[in-house]
Amino acid sequence: MTDLAASLCEIARRAGSEILTVYGSEFAVLDKSDGSPVTEADTRAERVILDGLAACAPDVAVVAEESFSAGNVPDVEARPFFLVDPLDGTKEFIRRTDEFTVNIALIEDGTPAAGVVHVPALDETYWTAGDGKAWRRRRGGAAERIACRRPGRRLVAIASRSHRSAETDAWLGRFDITEVVSAGSSLKFCRIAEGVADVYPRLGTTMEWDIAAGHAIVNAAGGSVETLDGSRVSYGKPGFENPHVVARGLPPDAEIGAGTRR
Repeated sequence: MTDLAASLCEIARRAGSEILTVYGSEFAVLDKSDGSPVTEADTRAERVILDGLAACAPDVAVVAEESFSAGNVPDVEARPFFLVDPLDGTKEFIRRTDEFTVNIALIEDGTPAAGVVHVPALDETYWTAGDGKAWRRRRGGAAERIACRRPGRRLVAIASRSHRSAETDAWLGRFDITEVVSAGSSLKFCRIAEGVADVYPRLGTTMEWDIAAGHAIVNAAGGSVETLDGSRVSYGKPGFENPHVVARGLPPDAEIGAGTRR
């Protein structure tokens, strides 16, 4: 798994280089059938990832966002598979906020066993090999072990820059939140994992490839990702659509929400 994680990080970085090539140019924005935007960067990055995964793990099925949109949905029942979001945060990419990511996760028994989140514009990579350890590398520096923090009673929340809603604010209003910061893409999971924030509610539609890699990293850093009622978030569901989810760091003095921690 350590060798696989290293391969996934390298593949994600190569995909990130493709994304940055498009990012530095004038690019067209198209609408997919579900109304979400897509650019050349999405498709180029996905091709790099699919080629890389075929080389390092040819027997493992891949569910990738753009291929899924085109109707290419492999049978993943009862076997490991990869979930790929080649460019998470396309709206941030279009707005040029730098907060977009490449996500690759390995799913085993309905659980994210390993994953990588790469942030091309910031040159940051987060990953876990599924061994209970989460790591970060910034701007070509050395790998650093990261972990969720244990807050006091006052919490720092992180919310979506593009998808924050009144429902999210109402949920957060139930707790003693000292600050709400915003970020785009799966970067929010990484901020939980490295101890910058304590809770991230995502009350809206997400697909499994949006959250799987971040979920793996949060778990390895000591936190959790659960449904609003504290149930396990599983992967390989029909349609690959998620319920509302909440990512949490270590439990504070007062529990965040009603879920039972793992």
